[in-house]
Amino acid sequence: MSLPYNEQGHLLIGGIDAVSLTETYGTPLFVYDVERIRKNARAFVKTFEERGMKAQVAYASKAFSSVAMLQVAKQENLSLDVVSQGELYTALKADFPVEKIHLHGNNKSVDELEMAVEQGIGCIVVDNFYEIDLLTAILEDKQKEMDVLLRVTPGIEAHTHDYILTGQEDSKFGFDLSSGQADAAFERIHATERIHLIGLHCHIGSQIFETSGFLMATKKLFASMEEWRVKYGFIADVLNLGGGFGIRYTKDDDPLELDAYAHALINEVNEQAAVRNYPIPEIWIEPGRAIVGDAAVTLYSIGSIKEIPGVRKYISVDGGMTDNLRPALYHAKYEAVVANQMDAPVHEKVSVAGKCCESGDMLIWDVELPEVSHHDILAVMSTGAYGYSMSNNYNRFPRAAVVFVENGEHQLVIERESYEDLLRLDCSYKKGEESLT
Repeated sequence: MSLPYNEQGHLLIGGIDAVSLTETYGTPLFVYDVERIRKNARAFVKTFEERGMKAQVAYASKAFSSVAMLQVAKQENLSLDVVSQGELYTALKADFPVEKIHLHGNNKSVDELEMAVEQGIGCIVVDNFYEIDLLTAILEDKQKEMDVLLRVTPGIEAHTHDYILTGQEDSKFGFDLSSGQADAAFERIHATERIHLIGLHCHIGSQIFETSGFLMATKKLFASMEEWRVKYGFIADVLNLGGGFGIRYTKDDDPLELDAYAHALINEVNEQAAVRNYPIPEIWIEPGRAIVGDAAVTLYSIGSIKEIPGVRKYISVDGGMTDNLRPALYHAKYEAVVANQMDAPVHEKVSVAGKCCESGDMLIWDVELPEVSHHDILAVMSTGAYGYSMSNNYNRFPRAAVVFVENGEHQLVIERESYEDLLRLDCSYKKGEESLT
């Protein structure tokens, strides 16, 4: 891993000394290189533009949602994928264009659907029959109309972790193609005047390093689109092929260049349209991790050091599964460096433990580092996706702060939680006091 550092041997993030950032903002600390976010977003957007394809690149905000992040997404002319009322509320606070917001979710509530309808968002991705009924009633009550995509499961199992497979038949998401569920859903929507079906959606998984799964899914969706054209005269204006494009976490990962995914999808859509004499639909994709994943580093202070002779050496940091749940949830792997010893020789293998009261709170099981001391700064790489988003207050630890760096400047974009924040929603139990008097 070749990373930039200055003459003091300190890691540089977006040209800023990582150690100085910890001195200013404390640890644990998420640091996002905004230039990297922009580069990743443009890799997708420019590919579609250069190929002359109508497209929307929708940032999957579940990867990392904040007002500042969505402002950057807006600046980069991205659309937005939200999966909850909270993510939609954040988008509205960021003044994100409502017509470019798409609402997902396998169990959308009445409140979420009503908010989406009232705000006039661009599209709802319909996931189940219950949702069709809810949306129909809400639109009728409010005398509104809504564009929707039909989410289908094409029966494609991407090469990824079982927990992040979403395109196979046995999934909580979407309508199954092979059983006829998707056909039944199409017929119900097609008969509803206030719901306008504009196309199909699928998502086959996450952290995918090849294009074959996406191409197979494209073929299957085109087959269904062709059937519906013949049977109902329906022509899809939009084909949303989801996200899941992989990034590099460790040296063992070998992802494609981001534009390679876009080129492959464009080629397959053009081929399928030509073979079937089908009008080329607008292509939508939903990268989240691919835009922010490798743009962030989490900085920790090293505390206790424990060596078990002949077994293992543990170093503990002041964060863990409260700011990065992925190792415990997915057995996700990361690489790390000592941010204040970038020019020191690497000569020992250690395991990085979090400070939660859980044996499973291990960030990295084996990583080679220089000899470390208490208060050294550990930098864990590629933590921009699903780190802060999944962060929690287990053991009553406050959530970390988030800083953006760009053009040699740094700015706090999410404050560190205080202990007062932790207790802000707590209420005293009055009943118990009454029983003791």
